[in-house]
Amino acid sequence: MNDAEILRRLGETIAARKQADPSGSYVASLFAKGQDAVLKKVMEEAAETLLASKDGDKLHIVRETADLWFHCMVLLAWHGLGPDDVLAELRRREGVSGIDEKKSRG
Repeated sequence: MNDAEILRRLGETIAARKQADPSGSYVASLFAKGQDAVLKKVMEEAAETLLASKDGDKLHIVRETADLWFHCMVLLAWHGLGPDDVLAELRRREGVSGIDEKKSRG
């Protein structure tokens, strides 16, 4: 199993839980609270990742980044998107300088 497959499986699990019982699923509880709750969790996890980086504890950075990625995947699922959509965009950008890629977005 490759790493992209792990992301795909997680994306499928998150998508499946969108309609689950909120009392038995963390993802379903976020969806039940609405988009603002999802956005708040992404912002919280991003802040925690930044703070972990400032502390310099590598394990803490990895764990907070995992939380951030998870909640970003919940956000993607909110919009009917998944990890393959992001992977396709990363493939499109591969080999393109960051400066040129930003210019292409106008």
